[in-house]
Amino acid sequence: MQSKGYAALAGNSHLESFEFERRSLRPDDVALDILYGGICHSDIHQVREEWGPSLFPMVPGHEIVGRVTEVGSSAHKFKVGDLIGVGVFIDSCRKCENCLSGLQQYCAEGMTGTYNTLERDGSTIAFGGYSNNFVINENYAVRVPGNLALEGVAPLMCAGITLYSPLKHWNASPGKKVAIMGLGGLGHMGVKFAAALGAHVTVLSHSPSKKGDALAMGAHEFKVMDSEDSFKELHRHFDLILNTVSADMPIEKYLNLVKVDGTLVMIGLPINPVSVGAGSLIGSRRSLAGSMIGGIDELQEMIDFCGKHNIVSDVEVIKADYINQAYERTVASDVKYRFVIDSSTY
Repeated sequence: MQSKGYAALAGNSHLESFEFERRSLRPDDVALDILYGGICHSDIHQVREEWGPSLFPMVPGHEIVGRVTEVGSSAHKFKVGDLIGVGVFIDSCRKCENCLSGLQQYCAEGMTGTYNTLERDGSTIAFGGYSNNFVINENYAVRVPGNLALEGVAPLMCAGITLYSPLKHWNASPGKKVAIMGLGGLGHMGVKFAAALGAHVTVLSHSPSKKGDALAMGAHEFKVMDSEDSFKELHRHFDLILNTVSADMPIEKYLNLVKVDGTLVMIGLPINPVSVGAGSLIGSRRSLAGSMIGGIDELQEMIDFCGKHNIVSDVEVIKADYINQAYERTVASDVKYRFVIDSSTY
């Protein structure tokens, strides 16, 4: 399958127009024309090799929504014309305990990422969603409700599930006090989901200008964490805190805002290690945890939940030739709240 997209040809390089071939359909595959592809901050980290060496050429992108154009001879989950989504991984071992229990993101042999990795055959570089089409095993794609604005659906495949999964796992629900650290591409989805799940939602931010947006998205409170008094006011206040910030943060100070038996979940990926004194955990039987996306069943559950509650990401739609500028603006936190590429512009 002939494909057009944008790729980084070397580490820390600008992305440029790129033509390549995707594989022919295998029996269990589906092909799709990509309609929209989201830009995730992790795309930038990998292009710039901030998480270690990457594979090049690299076609980034793991927030994909499109329409099925062809199905393999044994495929039965989708039909031509269906709207489907593809997220952060495209395969896994399918036989380990985690895969068999629907936790493919924690595959014991390692999930196969949508890009910047070799496909399961070990010889082919996986190319991502900054392109006009895609091929995937049908069991690693999800059905998209037709009532949602598709440009806002694309980021749900990563940003959405990244917040939905821990909110469900740690039982965000009526009567629970949930805090979201940061109101960016991840955080704004946490606010929408936590509010829809019935929790009392507080945004913890360093940007007073985002208060109006946070409240409009469903937050009940907005706290600017700019002084020691801010932290004293919220001491042992929350059942659950989700840290969506990738910058270095004084995590121990935020951990002390968690109630007895509460949890602070790391979702953002700071470059430097996190340091926490044991006393902050022991003194209130608190937990410091982490969470990464969700499995295929949970991804489908999330997108169905979005369809029921009309939840999508707040996005700025761009043409493909604006990707490099979008990268710079993403790093500068100059987007509300996710860039999405119109895939008809490749």
